[in-house]
Amino acid sequence: MLFDIYKNKKVFISGHTGFKGSWLSLWLNYIGAKVYGYSLQPNTTPNHFEIINLQDKLAQNYFADINDLKKLEEAMIESDPEIIFHLAAQPLVRYSYKNPLETFQTNAMGTFNILNCARKLKNLKAIVIITTDKVYENKEWLWGYREDESLGGYDPYSASKACAEIITNSMRQSFFNIDVFGKSHGVLVASARAGNVIGGGDWSQDRLIPDIIKAASENSLAIIRNPKSTRPWQHVLEPLRGYLMLGERLLLEQKEFATSFNFGPNNEGDLSVEDVLKLASLFWDKISYQVQVDLNTSHEANLLMLDISKARKMLNWTPILNSSLSVEWTIKWYREFYENKITLTSKQLENYMEKL
Repeated sequence: MLFDIYKNKKVFISGHTGFKGSWLSLWLNYIGAKVYGYSLQPNTTPNHFEIINLQDKLAQNYFADINDLKKLEEAMIESDPEIIFHLAAQPLVRYSYKNPLETFQTNAMGTFNILNCARKLKNLKAIVIITTDKVYENKEWLWGYREDESLGGYDPYSASKACAEIITNSMRQSFFNIDVFGKSHGVLVASARAGNVIGGGDWSQDRLIPDIIKAASENSLAIIRNPKSTRPWQHVLEPLRGYLMLGERLLLEQKEFATSFNFGPNNEGDLSVEDVLKLASLFWDKISYQVQVDLNTSHEANLLMLDISKARKMLNWTPILNSSLSVEWTIKWYREFYENKITLTSKQLENYMEKL
């Protein structure tokens, strides 16, 4: 079975109530892992965590803040994991302008807290820190950013995630150095940077798909701010497979994988917002939108693409859903949820695994 290495493994996931975290937790449960989740309670209604009854599938559920060092340390020691996936974050660019302190505390210091607490775990073998494509200093290039490009961050969210990468590298060099792996420690640390992720079960504010879905469910028009912005759109299961493949290599003690990896779509997946909307409207006729360019809106990058050559070459990871299929799966998930009260998460996961 694919990812057999995770069977009966204790896996600690921070941010398991979030969009990506809930999909990853379900996938790990599906392949036989013992999942320990640590996160704030879901902050939207509806939310994917409750829809898929994830709490019933966990070995242990912790509702707590990543910034609560005492609770985090207690949960991590009690869970005693062999691998950690760190996804807990404040994930929204526009929110970060209104709440920069919370954003930096959660994304930068939250990452430090995970890595520092990890030093006290006796059976830990691997840590995968999840960041974002927005960690790069954005130069509005026509080509994709590689893992060794300069880190940056115009807005507080992007900068906080770049800080998380710097913290990860510092902690790896200082306490989990591969040169002394197997001697003074036994933990390998990697980071994963993914582009714009879409899929069923996301109701976050100020994200394209949730915004148009909310409008469709209310029979209203979605307002679109930046129709020409280009992003590396990919279905949520694509980067999650990358995270699992990366974690697998770390568990196998392959030191060369203790580094950073990009996970994004093929070049054809780099679509403008308008392209995505046109695709989405093909799969649910309730989707309609209006473009209102707001010149006073907070800064967001217009052109952002990832180079995924490293993941292709080293991990043998490559996207298997093209952009049209990614949008189709996403919109069908929401259409079935709103029109027929059907949740397609497990079915889509199984369909995806059949393609591997």
